[in-house]
Amino acid sequence: MKHHVCPWWVGYFLMSPLRRIYNNPEKILNSYVREGMTVLEVGPGMGFFSITLARRVGKSGRVYCIDVQEKMLRSLRRRAQKANVMDRLEVRLCSDTSLQIDDLINTIDFTLAFAVVHEVPAQDNLFRELYSALKKNGLLLMAEPKNHVTDEAYHTSLAIAESSGFRIEGTPAIPKNYSALLVK
Repeated sequence: MKHHVCPWWVGYFLMSPLRRIYNNPEKILNSYVREGMTVLEVGPGMGFFSITLARRVGKSGRVYCIDVQEKMLRSLRRRAQKANVMDRLEVRLCSDTSLQIDDLINTIDFTLAFAVVHEVPAQDNLFRELYSALKKNGLLLMAEPKNHVTDEAYHTSLAIAESSGFRIEGTPAIPKNYSALLVK
């Protein structure tokens, strides 16, 4: 997976306040995440969505942030401490071949995979792990950047998700992204 991964220093550009103009976390997550939920965020980077997720789940909820790059996770931890939401986050380093979330089977209400699926060469394994982690009727919001991912590659990822058991619930409009709401 590492040969496909966005370099850690690009994370600073992804945290730009200008990004909120077209990828506003509150607007994107508002319909899916609420108080008390258990959320899994795959590839959070430096936490562009993580802080919003932590605020939305509240003190009774939990957000698991899983990434393959320790430098990204260190920055995420600092930002979460500063935002006073670290008590709601569990930040984990995964391996190149697995999210290492066997302890989360059937516990997740909502999963966010934003601009990360295209970086994973073994997408079949990724979607199997995500499917296993979700509760029955749990949701996965997948968004892939149109400037990095071809229409064909995006639809291949969707087909892999469906072969893993997911059903396409909808296609939310997220500017500059292909997107799908998948349900277990």
